[in-house]
Amino acid sequence: MKIAFIGTGVMGAPMARHLAAAGHAVTVYNRTRAKAAATGLAVADTPAAAADGADAVVACVGNDADLEQVTLGRDGAFAAMRNDAVFVDHTTVSAALAERLAQARALVVDAPVSGGQAGAEAGKLAIMCGGTPAAIAAAQPVMQVYAARIVHVGAAGAGQRTKMVNQICIAGVLQGLSEAVRFAQKANLDMDKVLEAISGGAAQSWQMVNRWPTMTRGEFDFGFAIDWMRKDLGLALAEASAVGATLPLTALVDQFYAEVQAMGGGRQDTSALVRRMGK
Repeated sequence: MKIAFIGTGVMGAPMARHLAAAGHAVTVYNRTRAKAAATGLAVADTPAAAADGADAVVACVGNDADLEQVTLGRDGAFAAMRNDAVFVDHTTVSAALAERLAQARALVVDAPVSGGQAGAEAGKLAIMCGGTPAAIAAAQPVMQVYAARIVHVGAAGAGQRTKMVNQICIAGVLQGLSEAVRFAQKANLDMDKVLEAISGGAAQSWQMVNRWPTMTRGEFDFGFAIDWMRKDLGLALAEASAVGATLPLTALVDQFYAEVQAMGGGRQDTSALVRRMGK
């Protein structure tokens, strides 16, 4: 396939490389051209130039404004795409924008991902997809290259709403894990032994297995940035208001993350939530 990949940050770059390694002809675009060039792939000057003649256009950018710009804006991809080309969006954005893009074209999939930078690099992302069956079928050959799990969760916008569920769950787990780590340290327990003891039972989670050791050591310069988590939680809180759901814990953890941002931790991994609890 001829594929355009828009957005070559910590997530997009390895995904684009996986597509090229699988034999697809990939052209990339990034607002910062040096990041696009660093992929070693063909670089386009605009999203439209990248999308011209492509069988599939994939986006993994920052937020609603970024996605709107690269799709519907001046030199955006949508104006240059073939009618039978599929658009796959891996950005976490509002469900309203996902629905708007699906109204603009026949084959659009809102496909936010979970698994972070490590998942992107390993080609083992979990992808939650919203769109029509035809759009999902057209996107499948692209997504399967870097996914461990692909689930069609519903119509346009359902993928983004499912990603909100994902982030709500992570926020609550990380707050509990932060409290547990600090409690264990204050109680002078052997942190490695505690992890060994509890990670095989009901308390076990991906966050525990992968973040307990680094939280214990105070290492946070990796992973999914708090700045992006706050963006995602903001989307979830806004959507909750729109649908009449209440998210008291999510709102509280969002404010805790604001405290860590104020401490200079905005670019640190979400597990840096533990920093606000002292040492």
